[in-house]
Amino acid sequence: MRQIPKARQNGFRDSVLEIVSMIPKGKLASYGQVALMAGYPRAARQVGWVLHGLPKGSVIPWQRVVNTNGYIPSHGREFDALKQIALLRAEGIQVDDLGRMDLEFYRWDGRVKKGTRIIV
Repeated sequence: MRQIPKARQNGFRDSVLEIVSMIPKGKLASYGQVALMAGYPRAARQVGWVLHGLPKGSVIPWQRVVNTNGYIPSHGREFDALKQIALLRAEGIQVDDLGRMDLEFYRWDGRVKKGTRIIV
């Protein structure tokens, strides 16, 4: 497996965290969407690892990032999935008990507060 230089890894991580921190309450993004916005279109799985590595109590809204099918996979991480479902429901996102939601309905379009766009 090819190693990514440390400086580039940190740049990726910082970009991911910056993008995720801009996702508004009540909106969702997919791991692939965040990777694309960060400039790494094939790094969806790595976005997941960055978010998985956040310290407990982080203010980054990690719960707003889901898989491309609008699903919160729970295999091996049931407690985290239940927490993510609860956090999303608290934001007004309809999530069923299996962690499924309508990603296209809630998808964030990349706009930030002043109406600017991160990507097109």
